[in-house]
Amino acid sequence: MARNGSDDATRRSTTGVEQVEGLLAYAQTQPRWGQGAVRNAMKAVSLSRELAARDPAEHTQLLVRSLRTTARLLLRRRRAEEALPLALEAVALARPARGAPLVTCLSTLAEVYEALQRFGDAAEAATEAAKAADPPD
Repeated sequence: MARNGSDDATRRSTTGVEQVEGLLAYAQTQPRWGQGAVRNAMKAVSLSRELAARDPAEHTQLLVRSLRTTARLLLRRRRAEEALPLALEAVALARPARGAPLVTCLSTLAEVYEALQRFGDAAEAATEAAKAADPPD
């Protein structure tokens, strides 16, 4: 099904995961100056929280992706203060899985800290991302 708007993502026949994916995809296509993108991304976070609460093993990574995507959208709109708690939560949830999800979350967190001019914290997050990206010997 082609996604033409946020209402397409929330049709009755659409599964919860499809709704979240659709909302995130649609949010990333919205103009930078509009509020619709953030609203849709926050709705995706809310839906993914519900899914993760019901089945953490199955949906925690979806929640991580929703949090990270929403943090990046807020960051692009110069709303770093609002992005910080989302980025921190994404890192906390991605930490047990390690690998690529953790690296991308730490990179996003570093960007948020940089936007907030917290350069020491940004360097720490970037260093941790680089270490997490290197496979163990």
